Amino acid sequence: MSQPIHLHTVLKTTALSTPLKNGALKSDRVVLDFTEITPIHKAFAPMVRDATFDISELAIVTALQAIAFKRPIVLLPVVVASRFQRGCLVSYRPHGDVKPEQLRGKRIGVRSYTQTTGMWVRAHLVEDYGLATPDIRWITHDLAHVEQYQDPRFVEHPAHDKSLLDMLHDGDIDAAIFGNDLPEGDDYVPVIADAKAKDLNWAQQHGFVPINHVVVASAEICKREPLAVRAAYDLLAKAENQQVATSVGPRKTLSGFESLSGPLEWIIDACLEQALLPRKLSLEEVLGPARALLEGEMA
Repeated sequence: MSQPIHLHTVLKTTALSTPLKNGALKSDRVVLDFTEITPIHKAFAPMVRDATFDISELAIVTALQAIAFKRPIVLLPVVVASRFQRGCLVSYRPHGDVKPEQLRGKRIGVRSYTQTTGMWVRAHLVEDYGLATPDIRWITHDLAHVEQYQDPRFVEHPAHDKSLLDMLHDGDIDAAIFGNDLPEGDDYVPVIADAKAKDLNWAQQHGFVPINHVVVASAEICKREPLAVRAAYDLLAKAENQQVATSVGPRKTLSGFESLSGPLEWIIDACLEQALLPRKLSLEEVLGPARALLEGEMA
């Protein structure tokens, strides 16, 4: 029997990835050699710019932009992170209440305009309140992971280097979108009231929890070692199925082409409204390369 192929892999440590990292799930065809990168978004630019890793977690917006700008990645049909997003938009109580209906013309800060949490918050504002994305001033520091993408004209980049929290405290912005760094305390007020209930209703209506991160492979490794990448996908799908079997509440991971097709169409349309994509992507563009790989059409 031939030796398994080693693939340089980056995944955040979660309930899904743990059995892959500790060897509880393994394959005789592939070994996933993990590199730990914290926070995980620091792996995104190296992956889409230089294909630094063979397999990598990637934000869904970054993955779609990479495909649109023909970066050498293949999106595998595995979602490794999803979450509800409405509660991530907060204001600072000492400056007064901010309601969604008041946001037209206001300043909202976000780490990067392309940040996936920001995409979801904007999509909810469009869907729930009819607030077109250009109606709001978006204040951000970080540029896109995909170098070819340029922020639209309604995105502003302040000259100072204040953090989002400092800008919120100082009144430079009226509200801010936070991800995993959501601040705690009574002074930080969700802009969208009853966010949790609205999120649950949204998931019931649409059939999925808002997707944050997927898994991609470098196009080069797919061409050079297709069997190893297929084996890696099989491990990921098994880990995802185990996660679903043991988790409670709405499903926050997904695997398989059928599971991702509907959510991807919804996300592509939301990205178009927000000028996050240069054109509408087809599902064939997004999922076709992985389908060819996983269904054996690649040598």
